Amino acid sequence: MAFSLPLYLDHNATTPVDPRVLEAMAPCFAARFGNAASRSHALGRDAQSAVETARREVAELVGASPEEITFTSGATESNNLALRGALAARAARGRHLVTSAAEHPSVLELVRELEREGTAVSILPVGASGVVDPDDVRRALRPDTVLVSVMHVNNETGAVSAVAEIGALCREAEVLYHCDAVQAVGKLAVDVESAQVDLLSLSAHKLYGPKGIGALYLRRRARLRLRPLLVGGGQERGLRPGTVNVPGVVGLGAAARLARDALPVEGPRLRELAEQLLGALRQAIPEVCLNGAEAERVPGTLNLSFPLVESEALMLACPDLALSSGSACASGRAEPSHVLRAMGLTAERVHGAIRVSLGRFTTREQVAYAAERLAAAARDLARASPRFRDVPAG
Repeated sequence: MAFSLPLYLDHNATTPVDPRVLEAMAPCFAARFGNAASRSHALGRDAQSAVETARREVAELVGASPEEITFTSGATESNNLALRGALAARAARGRHLVTSAAEHPSVLELVRELEREGTAVSILPVGASGVVDPDDVRRALRPDTVLVSVMHVNNETGAVSAVAEIGALCREAEVLYHCDAVQAVGKLAVDVESAQVDLLSLSAHKLYGPKGIGALYLRRRARLRLRPLLVGGGQERGLRPGTVNVPGVVGLGAAARLARDALPVEGPRLRELAEQLLGALRQAIPEVCLNGAEAERVPGTLNLSFPLVESEALMLACPDLALSSGSACASGRAEPSHVLRAMGLTAERVHGAIRVSLGRFTTREQVAYAAERLAAAARDLARASPRFRDVPAG
């Protein structure tokens, strides 16, 4: 076997730092250690130059201008800054927000908090596809709607939303559109102009960069003065005060550059690997279900349910595979996936669902190994189920 175990198949939770990203970051811990806000000497100016280079690299990845990029600690902070900041900035228009039932916890939990604070909230259904219908967004818009927040790619199923259509609806209604694009950036061609997005969140650790750094895109022509979450210092044009994480920012910039260069090849490669895995599993266990099969999916993500098998038991039976049953941000809870429940799946399919997410360093050999291990473990667990004799063969 030419690879080490456990085999990592959880890239939607986090990605390993690309060695080239680590190489770009290393000088920032030693020779280029300056504070980017210290413009009075060369070390500070050098750090600031590195930050601005990274800002350009991130902007180029999503089709933005550098001045439209604000660095944050990650997508959770970006989501909070976008939603809270936009509602506060447009309070004169109203306080109505539209989102979907399949959003990431960093959006849905914030939305519930905003609702307790007096925001009117419309949470739209997603159906079997796992994505919101743009017509439902249109019907949900009201004269007092300030913001629509619908993610680009679902973190559990990989389902791709119709962001450009939603963006066009919002632009026509003069409503702000925020897109959590964490699972899309670096995997799909993301262009904020063609998608007509006003605010977009991304995170470095989902595209082979370091943890603890992300960015928020804010469309310049929206003329939106976000209310910051923090005060003091004035960094990042006052939107995100505090000493800039120069090594993290440089890492995000390098990761963005590498992702942009790899996109034409990496997307088709991951799609082929995912089809290889799904095909092998279907051949071994024809009853395996692909959750969200009705939707377009991002390359490399599969959400699968095996008959008579619970996900926790399957993962325990495969300690040599690093898998998950859903969002890493919700993995400490005993609750079943809110995404799969919103899709209307049966309780058995929800409790039996696992997420396999492939990545930059995944190989065909690894996929073949994973398929064999998953199929064998799922067969053994199904046979041990009291209901095994009730299920027709094939």
